[in-house]
Amino acid sequence: MPHIPLKYAPKLIFYGSRNYFTSRPLVISFEVTLSCNANCVHCDLGGGVKDEKRMSPDELAKIYNKFKSPVIQISGGEPLLRRDIVEVVEKIKHNKFFPYAILVTNGWLLNRERFLKLKEAGVNQFSVSLDFPDERHDDFRAIKGLFKKLNTVIPQLAKGADGSIVLNTAITSLNVREVPKIVETANRWGVCISFSVYTPLRTNDESLRVTKEEDISFLKDIFEKCKKREGIYKSVVNSPQNLDGLFKFIRDGEIPYCQSGRRFFVVRPEGELNPCSLHRINFSNQKDMIKGFTKKNKCGKCYVSIRSYVEVSFLKLLWENVSLRVLNSN
Repeated sequence: MPHIPLKYAPKLIFYGSRNYFTSRPLVISFEVTLSCNANCVHCDLGGGVKDEKRMSPDELAKIYNKFKSPVIQISGGEPLLRRDIVEVVEKIKHNKFFPYAILVTNGWLLNRERFLKLKEAGVNQFSVSLDFPDERHDDFRAIKGLFKKLNTVIPQLAKGADGSIVLNTAITSLNVREVPKIVETANRWGVCISFSVYTPLRTNDESLRVTKEEDISFLKDIFEKCKKREGIYKSVVNSPQNLDGLFKFIRDGEIPYCQSGRRFFVVRPEGELNPCSLHRINFSNQKDMIKGFTKKNKCGKCYVSIRSYVEVSFLKLLWENVSLRVLNSN
């Protein structure tokens, strides 16, 4: 969730203000399928197509219309495995400026035709995962040839994409020293990049956390360069506030009292509501979710992108997320 261009501001401010002060979500993440063609080291999903019930595009739109969150995330699993993914986007979108729609993908099924159709349907931002600046990305995601595919397709799509492609790197102990090269790859491909941080809540693998003092110091230096937009780090779209939060999470290992269920929640493929993708507790409505989970929740074991951007004061939220800076303002 990087800075949102000013042209999207009016409705985002209106619905963002309303939702903020009425405990409605600022972001809804639609997990349109839990199936995935990857099997990532740091994820609890993946490994093929699952036998699952999926809501239709019209049913998904009905859920969205109850809340009208200013931002939606369309994810999975791998959302591009749904043959009706274009219709899903079309049904949820009210117009090209609202809601701001982010589609999260590993990029294996992305091509120019599908990219253009999804962009026309209303996807504002394509968040494409990148864990390594070379073929080690294939091993990490268990898709042979994935890096080669991205190395060809992303630069092609970036031309005329108006900054709508943003790479995302989840920082782990395995790739922390590769961050500069990953940023250089984003620059070479002509796209922006954002950072998130691994959480062991998905796989219970503590070894993937960044815990070595020398690695933490290394990241601190990089984040300072990102905040100043120095050199190659001009393409990093994380806000200074966000980078400070990510660093605090890495250093301390937790940021307690998450507001999942109130500020954001997840819609599962069959339509059940989860507070987040790391707490698979089903609710049929947000009121029960806030009462049964959010008000009692003390969890702080993740600082995923959605949480890191919405758990700030209202004024900071406006300043951080509605800006004169466009996504590719480097």
